[in-house]
Amino acid sequence: MRAPPLATSRVRVLRVPGGEEADVVAVEEPLEIRIEGRPVAVTMRTPGHDEELALGFCLSEGLRPAGARLPDDLAANTVEVDAPGFDPERLARSFYTSSSCGVCGKGALEAVAVEAPPVESELCVSATLVLSLPERLREAQAGFEATGGLHATGLFSAAGKLVCLREDVGRHNALDKVIGWAFGAGLLPLRDAILCVSGRLSFELVQKAAVAGCPLLVAVGAPSSLAVELAADRGVTLCGFVRGASLNVYTCPERIEA
Repeated sequence: MRAPPLATSRVRVLRVPGGEEADVVAVEEPLEIRIEGRPVAVTMRTPGHDEELALGFCLSEGLRPAGARLPDDLAANTVEVDAPGFDPERLARSFYTSSSCGVCGKGALEAVAVEAPPVESELCVSATLVLSLPERLREAQAGFEATGGLHATGLFSAAGKLVCLREDVGRHNALDKVIGWAFGAGLLPLRDAILCVSGRLSFELVQKAAVAGCPLLVAVGAPSSLAVELAADRGVTLCGFVRGASLNVYTCPERIEA
């Protein structure tokens, strides 16, 4: 298992005790996302799968992308997104709501409701399968194995097969990359799939899962109060503290067979 070449970098480190030697760290660089040549966002990310990241980001922001590509001027660390009907004012409103969600939960929930209808899915899986997902995700994390500094999101089938895995220094970016991949593969909405993330469950991660139409979001960490509220509102089953032989089901428990 080898990390992607652009995802890691070698640096010198002084180990105490020990001495000076080489170490491997995760790469972090900015990515500018453009629509119609206009910069709409800059995110700090780990290079690789940049088109997927841009697509997933735009989908989560309700910008309805059609595709993503290198810009015409071939500018480094830049992706051009094709989004017919792009509305700059819609973008400004979306970003305002996202940035204010910690202040006004009601406004944030209403904004997500516009872009993400309630998830409709007949998915039902065993608790045993859910408990196995974090370890399956961890085993496939080549970047984390090399650096210890990358988050991951895995897209799993209803049978627990890993379909797509992406790593990034940003938790949101890793999920955006997976959603962007699924969009390109024609798999959205993810009605019969499971998303598993390596960290905690924030409002934004639940938002992205809801926009992707995914009925089950699994994490090794804890959810926030607003994440639980949003998951319940949009019909997403939220499983946190999935570790060892136990897990917490915060919303829509009917999808989990004990």
